[in-house]
Amino acid sequence: MFDTLQDRLAATFKGLRGKGRLSEADIDATAREIRIALLEADVNLAVVKEFVAAVKERARGEELSKALNPAQQVIKIVNDELIEILGGETRTVRFAKTPPTVIMLAGLQGAGKTTLAGKLARWLKDEGHSPLLVAADLQRPNAVNQLQVVGQRAGVQVFAPEPGNGVGDPVAVARQSILEAQRRLFDVVIVDTAGRLGIDAELMRQAADIKAAVNPDETLFVVDAMIGQDAVNTAVAFQEGVGFDGVVLTKLDGDARGGAALSIARVVGKPIMFASNGENLKDFDVFHPDRMASRILDMGDMLTLIEQAEKAFDAEQSKLAADKLLGGKGEFGLQDFLSQMQQMRKMGPLSKIFGMLPGMGQMKDQIANIDEREVDRIEAIIYSMTPAERADVSILNGSRRLRIARGAGVEVSDVNNLVNRFTEARKMMQSMAGMMGGGMPGMGGGLPGRPARQQQKKGKKGRGPGNPAKRAAAARGEKVAARPAADAGDAFGFGGQQPSEADLQRAMQDYQLPPQLQQMFNQSNKGPRG
Repeated sequence: MFDTLQDRLAATFKGLRGKGRLSEADIDATAREIRIALLEADVNLAVVKEFVAAVKERARGEELSKALNPAQQVIKIVNDELIEILGGETRTVRFAKTPPTVIMLAGLQGAGKTTLAGKLARWLKDEGHSPLLVAADLQRPNAVNQLQVVGQRAGVQVFAPEPGNGVGDPVAVARQSILEAQRRLFDVVIVDTAGRLGIDAELMRQAADIKAAVNPDETLFVVDAMIGQDAVNTAVAFQEGVGFDGVVLTKLDGDARGGAALSIARVVGKPIMFASNGENLKDFDVFHPDRMASRILDMGDMLTLIEQAEKAFDAEQSKLAADKLLGGKGEFGLQDFLSQMQQMRKMGPLSKIFGMLPGMGQMKDQIANIDEREVDRIEAIIYSMTPAERADVSILNGSRRLRIARGAGVEVSDVNNLVNRFTEARKMMQSMAGMMGGGMPGMGGGLPGRPARQQQKKGKKGRGPGNPAKRAAAARGEKVAARPAADAGDAFGFGGQQPSEADLQRAMQDYQLPPQLQQMFNQSNKGPRG
């Protein structure tokens, strides 16, 4: 949704690179480009003016860090201002002191309220609550049936005493739902109301009546992020007619310009609380202004990625696979690779996962062309192997590979490619683990799976003191004084004292670096070429 804005801002910041300082002309030119980028993204004009004025004021101020280059200075300012117009701080549901907590959903017809109700119910259920969905949209054809289907998919109960399709009193249904929740011990009630076609006075009055009947703890305005300025206008009208506490954005995965998301919170003065970015019930989460600003500026969203990984990955299984990969007990095989790949797929499409990584805005086309079916083919190939073949790919001769290819419905070359890529990737990871195997100074350690006592004996055999500085002194015949107990931060073996330059040089000469790192260290000591 924010691709156009992201590209324009990236081009603007690129023009600042290489400048030693920001001149007045640079600030004006950058502000003009930012203004154009926001207007092209269909951001509200008043919001654009306020945003650009704030950026220019701060860029001319004394707050800029001298340690940052001009591009970084402007990015930091723009990031801060984006967070501000998106709401500033994250806000979630305020739960009632005495259950049930009542949440009322309202918005235009077609905004996705009914599906959003199911997503919100599923999210609340995952958070440990017991929600009840209420079918109070009795106007739209089959709205009640749709909510029942969505509720079944989400695994939550639906209160639907009326058939809908123009039959029944939505105010009475909403009022009865509170009693039903109290009787059946549901702690959250989600009331799905009828959508409006524009600013419909009658339906607006109906929404006000429902709100008065149930006295909701949260009234959420559900808005389609793809409709641009109309979303802002409708939100303003609904705020004046009924009032709401927060905004929920739907269809953030669409290809619209995203102006509604950047305008609505500032215009109506209410926070964006949730966002929906897909058709599945799990494509829903709390809206974080700082993370959204980070995505717009192509800095990624690592916190969301980590949170999703924590939910999808089995910690014990992942640790076992990591131990195998780093040389511990057993060997990392295709079965371990398959398990990790399946857990990653629980996080969502690969294009969505890669899109959360920093700098991926420059690879949007490649990410968009990721073929999820390739992952299916990899799974089919691995499933066509026996357990022994998955554990040790070296036993895969020509006849075995032909059998696997036929079982998976692929060519033998596909099996060869998978095995070769897997073997090379595993070899590279194990090589990296080997470089760190002895443990870096202050990091402790060595390879997992090797007892610490064995590592200690192997390191001390025939080498004298374990400390590099002491070992170097002993080699020169100097007496090594016993040093006092090290401080907690003394990981480099200098007795808690500040080492001299000569100490450091002797320690580095004595410390055996891996060949690759030693070559890099030697090159860096040569200084700049002249």
